[in-house]
Amino acid sequence: MGESRYNRTPIPEETKDERAETFGEILHAYTKEKAILEAQRCLQCQMPFCVQACPITQDCRGYITLIAQDKFDEAAVLTLRDNPLSTVLCKTCYHYCEEDCVMGAKGVPIAIRHLKRAALEHGNSNLLYVPSAPRSERIAVIGGGPAGLMAAWELAVRGYSITVFEEQAFLGGQVDTIPKYHLAGDELDIDLARFKNLDVSFRLSMKAGADFTPESLLKDGYLAVYVAIGASDPRAMGIPGEHLPGVFSAIQFLLAVNKGPDGLLGRKGRKVVVVGGGDVAMDAARSAVRMDEAGEVTVVYRKTNDDMPADDEEVGGGEIEGVHFLFERAPTQILGIAQVTGIVVQSMTAGPPDPTGRPTSVPVPGSEVTIACDTVIVAVGEKADLSGLPSELNLSVAAHPWPQGVKPDWMTDVEGVFASGGKSVVYAMSAGSAAANAIDAYISKKKGRPPTRRPDAFGSPDPPTLPVGYGGPSWHI
Repeated sequence: MGESRYNRTPIPEETKDERAETFGEILHAYTKEKAILEAQRCLQCQMPFCVQACPITQDCRGYITLIAQDKFDEAAVLTLRDNPLSTVLCKTCYHYCEEDCVMGAKGVPIAIRHLKRAALEHGNSNLLYVPSAPRSERIAVIGGGPAGLMAAWELAVRGYSITVFEEQAFLGGQVDTIPKYHLAGDELDIDLARFKNLDVSFRLSMKAGADFTPESLLKDGYLAVYVAIGASDPRAMGIPGEHLPGVFSAIQFLLAVNKGPDGLLGRKGRKVVVVGGGDVAMDAARSAVRMDEAGEVTVVYRKTNDDMPADDEEVGGGEIEGVHFLFERAPTQILGIAQVTGIVVQSMTAGPPDPTGRPTSVPVPGSEVTIACDTVIVAVGEKADLSGLPSELNLSVAAHPWPQGVKPDWMTDVEGVFASGGKSVVYAMSAGSAAANAIDAYISKKKGRPPTRRPDAFGSPDPPTLPVGYGGPSWHI
């Protein structure tokens, strides 16, 4: 293979002129032949750095090996064995695995996420999960996002009876804010169809605090409750004008776009400012571009380009599609009376590190300028909506926006109630998996039996094992 080993097999994608015109998918699947060619670049490292970097310990080295051998059916099984949301993740995961791929040292990392998609699209992925013998032991999950769905799957394949309570009229949580140029729309349904034989039921439009409480679920006979509500309540900037017509939270905006109102931004020629530098900000900016070809979209971020937390792929996509960037600026006021007419931003410069050693930004006096705009989308982070949860749980939200139990196994101060979450879809899944293990250990101890190792999800008598060479995660939730 020579030097060609260091060059990635090109991924089919829409052209610059086509991609911002619609919400159609930008990236497309490899053909079988191209997938095999890309998989054969893999060095099959003795230490699987890609697996180490994966929050759910997906055996990517394993399915890449099978694809390289033209064994797509086997690759699909291996992918789905550990990952019940594979159809979603093969298009949306931030591919932490690729960041640690050794091929990146001299060339381009293996296209691991796209090979996962190839395994599912060219192999037989029309499979059903197989539960263990029913236990007749009920567990409640509050939240139908990635963490809750992962926990439900982990526990259901062990034979538990799971009820998922979801506040919205649909499942998915943060998955439902992912733009359709990444997810066409039916990927989660495809993944959940594999749950058909598992004892998992969904109760939608059920809000904690209004329709039930964790304590009431325990009284109703559930042996444990997992709170997996994530962080869906937008953070405010705390500046004048934030409640003017024409100001949207990014989550509100993205959910509305995905549910269909084409006229969300109103007339053509909008001037949109997106405040924030994360992936949600980029999703909002790139969606705004697609909704108004005649408009202008500017992302305002308080730090430098290098400090921007958004994925490089997302930022690069925004640049290609015409998003403008204004760095080292922070908003101080939104102008307008009956409608947004502009936003005042102030220059920022590097300040002293905070007590944890992280860099800070401080305002430059007298540097305010006004950007004319009629729409502002705020993407400065989210926090958990704890309004329906009792204070007795003593949930921790200091170090992260999602609620989390304060005990080592994420149990709250109410026995039998657990809580956790994660910073992205796959990290939330990892949290759900760990919580499921803790819940199984808790119930098993009460029942006087050893904890249950997750069995093979497709009914094989041999439980799944970690890849050879795996030495423990290289990441932290």
